[in-house]
Amino acid sequence: MIPHMAETPDIRIPAELLPKDGRFGAGPSKVRSEQVAALAADAPHFLGTSHRQKTVKSVVGDVRSGLAELFSLPDGYEVLLGNGGTTCFWDAATFGLIEKKSQHLSFGEFSSKFATAASQAPFLDDPEIIKTDPGTHPAAIANSEIDLYALTHNETSTGVSMKITRPDASGLVAVDATSAAGGLYVDANEFDCYYFAPQKSFASDGGLWLALCSPAAIERIESLAASDRWVPAFFDLKIALDNSRLDQTYNTPALATIHLLRSQIKWMNDNGGLDFSTGRCDRSAEILYTWAEKSGFARPFVEREDQRSHVIATIDFVDAIDASQIAAVLRAHGIVDTEPYRKLGRNQLRIAMFPAIDPDDIALLCGAITHVVGALS
Repeated sequence: MIPHMAETPDIRIPAELLPKDGRFGAGPSKVRSEQVAALAADAPHFLGTSHRQKTVKSVVGDVRSGLAELFSLPDGYEVLLGNGGTTCFWDAATFGLIEKKSQHLSFGEFSSKFATAASQAPFLDDPEIIKTDPGTHPAAIANSEIDLYALTHNETSTGVSMKITRPDASGLVAVDATSAAGGLYVDANEFDCYYFAPQKSFASDGGLWLALCSPAAIERIESLAASDRWVPAFFDLKIALDNSRLDQTYNTPALATIHLLRSQIKWMNDNGGLDFSTGRCDRSAEILYTWAEKSGFARPFVEREDQRSHVIATIDFVDAIDASQIAAVLRAHGIVDTEPYRKLGRNQLRIAMFPAIDPDDIALLCGAITHVVGALS
């Protein structure tokens, strides 16, 4: 059954209020035109070539070395990659990073998925799950029985972020950084595995996972691979490790994705690294949250300022204003993907503020929303 769709209100947004680029989606995210141009220039000798040969492997090598530079990885840390995206990595980590028992912080749709995978694994003990309501996040609790702490840097569904710090315990720290990596600051010494996909801050396409792994995480991968635990090859982190060291993936990757990813990493590093990319997100967040708090008709969904994401903002609207109508009018003007996460079910907009998104466009978006609200009132 197709749900009823309300008519889009006949509201015109003045041209001077329209952002130069109307892509504000939480992923796939805005891809910079320079990335596309670089791909087009290299296409004749790159697209349609073997991923086992130097042409593609050199690009993968640039991705791995570029990420090591961007995140200032300590000696011994390695960059792994494989096909399937973060959803695949949750299963791979269930097979290849958890020894017996894990602890998971669950505070939204995506932070709960790794916990679900671990709960269903017959070869693991039941995980410890610490849960809070959407709009907040819990804290890890040290437990001598835990060998892996599963944290989430940014909950994409709710716009909650958390500072990544190691629990005072001996277990590995694995961080889901899918929508955080490249847009939120992190200290590599505070994690053992920081994993993400490239369709958010890295302005590429999905279907690929990347993981920044400490020597302790590498040791865990190799130890479990040497055990009698059966692992499907596609989810085998030891196979991913061995292939990554050769600057390739176990099976054929999407070459355009890797090329776009390399361009974005280079753009970040050439302009100042993580300070540059997170600084753009910080500026966008300051603009958007300040506007919401002063608007009189909107407010940030996340109450605590220190837990508000600087890459994904969720903005609630007063009951008299239908946020879905705002989103519809924006979409009619080429300002797309501001709708809320469907399962959260709130009268709100969800707006991405990834590094590729110009803070000036965030400011224009705020003006456009204010205009639409005035016309709806």
